[in-house]
Amino acid sequence: MTQPEINFADALREVAQARNINELQLIEAFEQSLAQAYTRNVEPDKRIEVHLDPQSGELEVLVVREVVEKVEDEHLQISLADALELDPGVEIGMEMEFPVDREKFSRIALQAAKQTLTQKMRETERNVVFNEYKDREGQVLTAQVVRSDNKGNWFVELGAGEAILPPREQIPGEKLTPGNRVKIYLKEVRKTPKGPTILASRADERLLDYLLKQEIPEVANGIVEVKAISREAGQRSKVAVFSHNNNVDPIGACIGHRGNRIQAVTGELGRERVDVILWDANTREFIRNALSPAKVGLIEVQPERREATVTVTPDQLSLAIGKGGQNVRLAAKLTGFKIDLRETAAIQDLDAAMQQAMLDEQDGKDASDTAKSAFDALFKDSKSVATASPDDTQE
Repeated sequence: MTQPEINFADALREVAQARNINELQLIEAFEQSLAQAYTRNVEPDKRIEVHLDPQSGELEVLVVREVVEKVEDEHLQISLADALELDPGVEIGMEMEFPVDREKFSRIALQAAKQTLTQKMRETERNVVFNEYKDREGQVLTAQVVRSDNKGNWFVELGAGEAILPPREQIPGEKLTPGNRVKIYLKEVRKTPKGPTILASRADERLLDYLLKQEIPEVANGIVEVKAISREAGQRSKVAVFSHNNNVDPIGACIGHRGNRIQAVTGELGRERVDVILWDANTREFIRNALSPAKVGLIEVQPERREATVTVTPDQLSLAIGKGGQNVRLAAKLTGFKIDLRETAAIQDLDAAMQQAMLDEQDGKDASDTAKSAFDALFKDSKSVATASPDDTQE
């Protein structure tokens, strides 16, 4: 009893519709797959072409040979004399097609169809994942932790695809557990030969920006604007905020009653410390605020070089620098200025010097010279003790 003939066109059409694959592309892929399989397994030295009629379902496997005067390769050529016996109208340079007996390729066709469908479905699934998440780059998503590998990478399930959290995008010290759900920032989606690669981050500053909008209504509705963020994930961040409503305290709005709002934010980041400071259009004041909780003195700014020299007393020096230079480093990133901290022992007399200069002016004395000499006296013994640039990274 012979096996019933398979209509490959109908079979491919059904799969194409079910999997949302282009039917003609699927048929073309099947033809190529069958031609390669037949050449490899049956006629390794011959030129093979396959044609599948989408309407009738008729399948042909053809051996193609070129008509030549003198045959040099009998697998690829046929002599003019032999060709004329088969077709009196043939000429040199033309190609002739010789159908292959169906029994020779039926089994191979089944294997080729299976291979084509498997490959195309895999490609389609990859394209679906890429197209879905490529449009979501820059968003924050909730993902489920799945597994880790021996390189320190963690993988999270997004739904239709899996994203990778490499060590540099993780929060240092955070313990991830398979099955737990975490928020991730979708940083990049790119195509690779093995399929789409989705890069996720828990260390990106934009994750913190998202959480602030989620937990603080005034930030979400634009009353309070987040002007800048600098972050060293898992340890400490600085957030510069500004209120567009004079009746709203931007820092108080972000902190919340008894710190409930900022605690909700830090809770999602493994208890990372978040300092909220006031943004100021005046560069000097912004740098002063950014260096808090340290109280600093004179700030000299060179806007064109994006550099600032900040004088600080010994009792405030450690606060200004911070542990491992973290405070001044975050302040530099936040403001976009290179900050040079200079220590002086006389800065506590600044207010007195300024007050004396004002009194001299009121008395009609040459206040400019008095003020200048007072300032020179205050800062002449200062020395540079720490420098941080906006692009500095944690050691």
